[in-house]
Amino acid sequence: MGVSRLSFDTRFGWRGVDANGADKRGRTIAADSTSARAALKRDGVTVLEITALGSAPPPKARATDVTLFTRQLAGLLRAGLPLAPCLELIADTPSRGGLPRIVGSVARDITQGVTFSEALARHPACFNALYCQLVAVGELAGALPAVLARLAEDRERAGAQRAKLRAALTYPVAVLLLSLAITAGLLIGVVPTFKTIFDGFGAKLPAPTLFVIALSDGVARWSGPFALLCMVAGIALKRLLTRVPAARSAFDRAVLKLPLARSLLRALAVARWSRALGTLLAAGTPLSGAFDSLSSATGIRIFDTATVEIARCLRSGERLAAAMRAVGCFPPDVVQPIAVAEESGSLDAMLLDLATLGDRQVDEQTSAFASLCEPVVIVVLGALVGGLVVAMYLPIVQLGNVV
Repeated sequence: MGVSRLSFDTRFGWRGVDANGADKRGRTIAADSTSARAALKRDGVTVLEITALGSAPPPKARATDVTLFTRQLAGLLRAGLPLAPCLELIADTPSRGGLPRIVGSVARDITQGVTFSEALARHPACFNALYCQLVAVGELAGALPAVLARLAEDRERAGAQRAKLRAALTYPVAVLLLSLAITAGLLIGVVPTFKTIFDGFGAKLPAPTLFVIALSDGVARWSGPFALLCMVAGIALKRLLTRVPAARSAFDRAVLKLPLARSLLRALAVARWSRALGTLLAAGTPLSGAFDSLSSATGIRIFDTATVEIARCLRSGERLAAAMRAVGCFPPDVVQPIAVAEESGSLDAMLLDLATLGDRQVDEQTSAFASLCEPVVIVVLGALVGGLVVAMYLPIVQLGNVV
């Protein structure tokens, strides 16, 4: 399925007057000058002059905007409106970001005879293969509103889960960064003052104090180059993980070996994988065809690679449970119920049940992780600041004992 050029892809500069006769100037993006004039007329502007300024950048939409679009479209279709007018109505709704341009492009593709799923597939950055395949199944079965509502629910659930994970990580990371900033400020701004005082003592300083003074000198001298090095290394690592699949696989494999992250990420990947496959099967997609859309369902390279291997095994005639057991990524408490469900013919229901169970495990582990982080962060913050204060006042205490 090819990717066509977006319809809204020209930037125009215009000059006109509003309803009060006041001069107006601005820029807009539209498919052609006629569309640009019509859009400005709806805004109450009479165009006197319009000039094409060249190609516009491709539109981008946030995941939350795509979820809202899916929910709105499902509601409009359930109300009995035809698909093309629904899309045009959503495209004309004022919204930030590039979603209105994308939806307008999809609407025009549909009026030209392109199916809805094919029109969505021309915007892969917003609508992935799983989304498009479910829409295609809904089109064929005449159940597009129900499929879109299910997609919206799944995306809302995934968004809430990501928000909870992000919130659980934000607090400890923010506090640790704050503690490091405080420590660096003390090392750069306070410790040199103590060093000047200690030099006047003429006595041998304790080992902790000498260590802190040496650390202060190192931070004052190398903090700038070190911060720059960390920034460059972070950018290089991000590009490496994005462009080199082997590096991303090695990174995911290393993360999955971390004690706290291993069980959480595995449960998250299993829940996403099970829900995606179960949703496809429940919509009527054959098992062999469902795997065409699961190559990036989990977002974890090891599981996505295992999915491709499972698809190969299924084409060779193996059962799903046997193929899952062979790749070694899925725990036995997931593979065994799937083996039973294959025999009983209830695979889709079992997969959705496993996804619900996995989501519950992710929520529980996220809450446990957040609860564990609070005392750890307090201990780390106390150790950094408290150790620094003790090391600085230790020579003063020793001097007092001598006196």
